Amino acid sequence: MKMPLSEHEQRLLDEMERSLYHNDTDFVNTSSSGLSRPNYRAAALGALIAIAGIGALVAGVITRLPVVGVIGFAVMFVGVLIALSPRRGSSSTDSPTQSRPTAGAAANHQAGFMDRLNERWDKRQDGTH
Repeated sequence: MKMPLSEHEQRLLDEMERSLYHNDTDFVNTSSSGLSRPNYRAAALGALIAIAGIGALVAGVITRLPVVGVIGFAVMFVGVLIALSPRRGSSSTDSPTQSRPTAGAAANHQAGFMDRLNERWDKRQDGTH
């Protein structure tokens, strides 16, 4: 059984849609501004360290010395972390802090909206029981 929405429910739905679109826009702006040029120096250094770690891991397996294998794995892991680390001192670390006040204001607005919806839901539940 389908029932049309009342004007009040339609307004609530429209407000929720606007809020979602606004939050999606903030999310896209925040996430896309975090992209920066890759750090080729760190990637090359990390790759070299990871290759050395793989060599130590293989050497540990060949010599049957688990300590050498574990150390090789640790070195390989550190190399991968260095290769994938974000660039330090770039503008990507500055942009999220600049967008925080607007994101905070949107979060406060969203929290207020959700509080109102919860209060209305509670009132409906109290009225029906």
